[in-house]
Amino acid sequence: MKSILKVAFVLLACLALAPVSLFAQGSVTGFVYADANANGKRDTSERGIGRVAVSNGVEVVLTDASGRYTLPIANDTTIFVIKPAGYNVPRNELNQPQYFYVHKPSGSPRLQYKAFDPTGPLPASVDFGLSPASDDKKFTALVFGDPQPYTIEEVNYFARGIVAEVKGIKNVAFGLALGDIVGDDLDLFPPYSKAVAEVGIPWYNVYGNHDMNFDAKTDELADETFEYNFGPADYAFVYGDAHFIVLDDVLYPDPRDGEGYWGGFRKDQLDFVENYLRTVPKDKLIVLSVHIPLFHQNENTFRNSDRQRLFDLLREFPNTLSMSAHTHIQRHNFYGKEDGFDREKPHHEYNAGTTSGDWYSGEITAAGVPDSTMRDGTPRGYAFLNIEGNKYTIEYKAAEKPRDYQIRISHPKLIATPGWVTGAIFANFFMGYKTDRVEYKIGSGDWRPMTHVETFDPSYAWSVLKWDVTDTLFPGRRPSNPINSTHIWRGAIPRDLPLGEHRVEVRATDMFGKVHTQSSSFRVVPRIEIK
Repeated sequence: MKSILKVAFVLLACLALAPVSLFAQGSVTGFVYADANANGKRDTSERGIGRVAVSNGVEVVLTDASGRYTLPIANDTTIFVIKPAGYNVPRNELNQPQYFYVHKPSGSPRLQYKAFDPTGPLPASVDFGLSPASDDKKFTALVFGDPQPYTIEEVNYFARGIVAEVKGIKNVAFGLALGDIVGDDLDLFPPYSKAVAEVGIPWYNVYGNHDMNFDAKTDELADETFEYNFGPADYAFVYGDAHFIVLDDVLYPDPRDGEGYWGGFRKDQLDFVENYLRTVPKDKLIVLSVHIPLFHQNENTFRNSDRQRLFDLLREFPNTLSMSAHTHIQRHNFYGKEDGFDREKPHHEYNAGTTSGDWYSGEITAAGVPDSTMRDGTPRGYAFLNIEGNKYTIEYKAAEKPRDYQIRISHPKLIATPGWVTGAIFANFFMGYKTDRVEYKIGSGDWRPMTHVETFDPSYAWSVLKWDVTDTLFPGRRPSNPINSTHIWRGAIPRDLPLGEHRVEVRATDMFGKVHTQSSSFRVVPRIEIK
């Protein structure tokens, strides 16, 4: 009897020390099952699928052999299945994957933009149906940076200038937009969704700093309208051997002063990453997708402690990649031990060029949209992420250009001889990194190495200056001023070239071993003497 009383006393003591939130929560249960007839409900003949990850946004559990899961749930929780390899989740009429259940019995707080009405009582079973798929270990994903339309006219620019180019694309598994889906006007979410649905593939979205409910009082509630239109801002899915983790890395309001935003994560978000990675074999490829790049020059842009914890979680996985956007330029960032990433192989972040380019500025193109070349000289465009097993390559596609257009060459059109040659040959290798090999040759001469320099793209600088010296205004809007680019190379023009036309060829080998070439030409002419 004494031993029974002792056990009871210990249990009561433990309960007394338990957090109050434990009692405020209930639990949700359900099944992940093979939806053989694709009717969206579990029929008695349809089997459950074991060892599938399901999450409430923090905890992650694997289904048992019968496909059942159980998770804690509070009054503002989204339950979602993490699509496993070899299966697909349903899509709605906008090609948006439907892998989640939103539980908000009180609805969203009153906000400027539409969010959730009360969702009602929790169902007895929250089930997720999956359909078998030939989930190849070799696949391609389509990546958009910052569509970011501020008006319906700019939604149409996005549709005509980007979506029309990839509409009906084949052999692409899914698409992913890396945040800033719109430009502050959240009523543009539906027309954006209608436009991007025309691509015809499953489409995922990342939450950006222009996708927020600015009238939200806490960071947890700043994504209400995003979630209403697209689903949770933090989630994951699997294709082949690649595990994609999508995170909101915008802290709003800024926890330092309550004004503006700051790059970083809440603790519960990183807890989700930690809990999910516990279920992932170490040899898999981890692809992190965020909006604000992890790169920073000081604490003002990204909270150091959050980045460090993320790096600590990824450290044990030898194959990792991050993708971000936000900057409206294109660059590669590599994080090594000096940056807190304690692994021999640095962590690669691809900071993608954007589909809106330089915010829909510049002269109007043949497609009837602004040219919108970015400040570092990268053309408006999109990327292809190619994955095979746990390896990846990335290609950038300039909008309205051939797929092999990877380098812009700048040089004088005319070289006067004899005399000093003050001009040079510049190559903007859009996907380049400073350690890449870039060479040039003139005519039938030998290949010579070009020197990596951080400077502005001369061609882009001229396209901006045109707006300042013209006597007749162009349609469109003046582009932003040029900035130094991380992917410019320079080569000298020899002084002893003969008169006539000379062909310039540039050859660049990217970090994935692929060789790209581009050519141009200039003329050497006699110098006009001053009389």
